[in-house]
This record gives sequence, structure tokens and C-alpha cells, in this order.
Amino acid sequence: QVQLVESGGGLVQAGGSLRLSCVVSGFTLDYWAIGWFRQAPGNEREGVSCFDISEGTTDYADSVKGRFTISKDNAKNTVYLQMNSLKPEDTAVYYCAAGLTCQQAQPTTTFAQGQGTQVTVAS
Repeated sequence: QVQLVESGGGLVQAGGSLRLSCVVSGFTLDYWAIGWFRQAPGNEREGVSCFDISEGTTDYADSVKGRFTISKDNAKNTVYLQMNSLKPEDTAVYYCAAGLTCQQAQPTTTFAQGQGTQVTVAS
């Protein structure tokens, strides 16, 4: 059974850091695109970062470049999103998703996504 489970969200002051984790099961990280998107109330879904594992490339939204870093640990079947220098506009529910490739800093043709984890950045 394919499953993605996020954790690590919370409340943080502006300028602070959080690390999100996404534990995957039911498929291997070796062949798919995996990454993060976010959605704030009233806003459209926004790609954050994507790891195209088959291509060996990573992509970031302009709004998070230099602040967020995506990484993975194959042994733990886990993908991480390290978020530094957080801003109030980063407040959103963050979702981990897996798909065929990366486009606009998120997986496309997704076949699985997690339940989301709330990130709130206080000013």
C-alpha cells in the first residue's frame, strides 16, 4: 500500500526554522519524483520543492530558494524539507507528494500524497 506520512509542522516565530519529514511506504524513492507543495486558506496550491530522483535534479520555488532545502534518506525511506528563515507568508499546510516528474517545483501526475502538516509562522 502506497502511503506518505508527513510530520514536523508547528508554530514558529519569523526567522525560525522547521524540518518537515515525509516517510514513504509502498514504493521506492529511487525512481519517482517526490516533493512538497503547500496551500494556505484562500490560496492556490503552490509548489515548494521537488526532487526528480530519476533525473538527479532538484527544483525550488523562487519564494523559498536559499531558505529551504529538500533532501532524502533512502535507508529510512524519508524525504525532508529543511525550512530556515521562515516568514509569515510561509504559513500553510504542507503536503508531501509523489509523481512521475517535477514541474513548477512540485511532482506532477501524482499517485500519492500525504495528509498534510500545518506550518504557522508568527510575525
